[in-house]
Amino acid sequence: MTVSDGYTDLPPGKIASVVTYLEMRSKPNVQIKDAPGLSCRKAPHPDLNWYRELYLAVGLDWLWFNRLRMSDEELASTIRDPKVDIYALALEGNEKGLLELDRRTAGEVEIAYFGVTADLLGRGAGRFLMQHALAEAWSHNPQRVWVHTCTLDHPRALSLYLKAGFVPYKRAIEVSDDPRLTGDVPRTTAPQVPLIGGK
Repeated sequence: MTVSDGYTDLPPGKIASVVTYLEMRSKPNVQIKDAPGLSCRKAPHPDLNWYRELYLAVGLDWLWFNRLRMSDEELASTIRDPKVDIYALALEGNEKGLLELDRRTAGEVEIAYFGVTADLLGRGAGRFLMQHALAEAWSHNPQRVWVHTCTLDHPRALSLYLKAGFVPYKRAIEVSDDPRLTGDVPRTTAPQVPLIGGK
């Protein structure tokens, strides 16, 4: 595929981000260190409303929307698949982080969703959750663990993955309907991303 250099205009109502794909092909030496008040638990049969609420709590500021566009049936078939593992990070019992591991492709584990709520940023919660993510992912003996992040995510997300040992291997441009204009999230969401289009 050839992509021309320069700028490409987007129609009003669309958003775009640069996506970086990263992978890890050998098991790291992971030690889960105690963090005061933090815990991580697996949700073996996640309730759809519970999942959506946690997904929004973690990802709303960064315009996470893909799971919000799924019907109940689509979401249930994904997050309740035996090869998809959902974890919640909690601070003193209050759930404030989401980890989703997808093992549906043989030999691979994708960290499909990973994040903590804004009030935990910069407090070591992301590092704690990453320790759990890597320990759980590699417990299945995959050939690789991979993840992707984009320019709509928190600015420190990429550096967290790099520090954890992931290596970038591909970039892509993702274009989609702005979820603030489709009604998936409130129009006031993510003011750092200008809203263009709509009434």
